[in-house]
Amino acid sequence: MLKPAERGFFVGYFKKVPADVRALMIGFIVFFIAGMASASVLLSVNTDSPGAGSYADELYGEHLIGTMEVKPYPILRVPGNGTAPPRAIMLAGSGKFGVDDRALPLAGKAARVGGIFVKRGDLEMLLVGGGDELKAADQQGSAAPVLSPPQDLGRWRLTGEICDGKCGGGAMKPGTGLAHKACANLCISGGVPPVFVSTAPVDGRIFFMLASKDGGPMPAALLDKTSVPVVLEGNIERRDDLFIFKVERFADGAGA
Repeated sequence: MLKPAERGFFVGYFKKVPADVRALMIGFIVFFIAGMASASVLLSVNTDSPGAGSYADELYGEHLIGTMEVKPYPILRVPGNGTAPPRAIMLAGSGKFGVDDRALPLAGKAARVGGIFVKRGDLEMLLVGGGDELKAADQQGSAAPVLSPPQDLGRWRLTGEICDGKCGGGAMKPGTGLAHKACANLCISGGVPPVFVSTAPVDGRIFFMLASKDGGPMPAALLDKTSVPVVLEGNIERRDDLFIFKVERFADGAGA
């Protein structure tokens, strides 16, 4: 008469595991390990890269001098110098705050600004330090630079994601995506300029500072649309090397 182990029936107090049960267990373990390894590879391949955003101390303690604009958010317009083209640089402060209170008294005036950049692709933002890092520039005897007028690039309907320009530029990784939603909302609520990351370029650019249709700050209703696909429609304005998206209409990206 066959013993239980010989009949393929497993009994706990027998030391020997039946051959067919042992083969099934080995096969399951191999299949499980291979499946988990494959799933890990697929997840890593399909996960968005946190991006190449980083800090860039290109001023080395020096300062930029330009004209301060405060709409839709603080922007320093730095004139070209013959070898370098003019720049329009978004400004933010330390932590999750903007520099509106410091920039407003200098609106339309020459300003001297220092700090460190965050950069990601064609997105750049200057994080202004404290103290004298943002103040009126001494321009005695110098003529005010002539700023080029904004260039209208027409009306566009784009799909993408709303993030804050500071973290999106590289201050946080990831600086975009659903995992960053709460952080993005805090930054934008604190005055950090919001940025739209488009899935399609406009004149070679995919990053746009966001504004309302009248050129003011981003519509408050868009704060709930950060970090998820969204479709925006409105006019795009070019100010030196900065593109500004003046939003008139928006919809969820999934339903567009």
